[in-house]
Amino acid sequence: MPTDIRFSEKALELKAKAREIADTYVRPNAVKYDKAQEYNYEAAKAVAEAGLFKTFIPEEYGGHGAGVLALALVTEELAKADSGFGVAFAVNALGSFPILLGGTEEQKKKWLPQVANGEKLVAFCLSEKYAGSDASGLSVTARDEGDHYVISGEKKWTTNGGVADIYSVFCVTDPTSKSRRISAIVVEKGMDGFTVEKTEDKMGIRCVPVVETHFDNVKVPKDHLIGGRPGMGFKHAMMTLDMARPGVAAQAVGAAQGALDLANVYANRRQQFGVPISQHQMVQQMLADMQMKTEAARWLVYSVAGQVDLAGPDGVTPRAAAAKCFATDVAMEVATDAVQIFGGYGFMEDYPIAKYFRDAKILQIYEGTNQIQRMVIARGLIRESQNLKHLEGFIPTEEQKTYSEEPAITG
Repeated sequence: MPTDIRFSEKALELKAKAREIADTYVRPNAVKYDKAQEYNYEAAKAVAEAGLFKTFIPEEYGGHGAGVLALALVTEELAKADSGFGVAFAVNALGSFPILLGGTEEQKKKWLPQVANGEKLVAFCLSEKYAGSDASGLSVTARDEGDHYVISGEKKWTTNGGVADIYSVFCVTDPTSKSRRISAIVVEKGMDGFTVEKTEDKMGIRCVPVVETHFDNVKVPKDHLIGGRPGMGFKHAMMTLDMARPGVAAQAVGAAQGALDLANVYANRRQQFGVPISQHQMVQQMLADMQMKTEAARWLVYSVAGQVDLAGPDGVTPRAAAAKCFATDVAMEVATDAVQIFGGYGFMEDYPIAKYFRDAKILQIYEGTNQIQRMVIARGLIRESQNLKHLEGFIPTEEQKTYSEEPAITG
């Protein structure tokens, strides 16, 4: 398992550009777009012009080929300024990964350059009303009708829906099969029968739309089937989530750091009992714990992202789950403690920390709840136990146990 973390010059350059955009276009407008529940097109345009959408796209398709670690660095900087915009940026990678990982050469050449240039935004359509964490339980269908598929059904919680131009849609193409039941198909904005319906009124990440996407007998050409072979959708979805989870974890690291920075500034300004509250030991303990956990999350994320870049997504599943789970739990904990440090003001929307608290919660839920992540981690550990047979001799069996205590005498 690769453990070294290599920051390329390109990755650091992109990180610096992301910080500049965050300071200029994202943070100053975060409250405005949160209250209006509107997409920050100005920031998205700046991201495109700076070439940040090229971060995760290979060079042969018009990107920088900078990798998942660079994607994590850029996402962290944007999310530190506004968690919602961090999501709005990173979801383009989530929606593109099925094409990047499973698409044909023709499909990659058709769509990835458009994503790299910021010409087209992307969404990922997997979740349904009765199929969230259980991705195998999908009900949206795609009927094979010769030279095209006809997609019918409804998807829930499509992030970037309405804004996006390209949708990676996972649907049932063979209901009789268990292993080859699902396929991934690209649907483009404007196709007949494809509509964006309800826009959710969310607690947090309000600047990025989350919608219901409806498919009313949408005719899609056969060459939009990702990979050109039906039945590969579940594999594509799982590979995509493994690749994308470091990005979600990076959103969490950015959110945690942003909340910590605000709490630190406030703690050194707010005075109680004649001194800044940062001089009180209990507040110092809170700040110290927030810093330690944020830093631990950051380097776990970097490590997993670096592993993906060096060795690919194979075998990364438990570590990607661990990074997502730990970092998002940290983001929620740090945001909660930051509200506590702000005291009564932390509960008021006049102060920016309330938004960090609202935004943090979804990180523990989407792209696999943290309960599911813990199941994935545990299953990975159970499999790993097969490589630990050399330790069995150090664990006595029931017959080999010795007892130092005399048996109790009764009667």
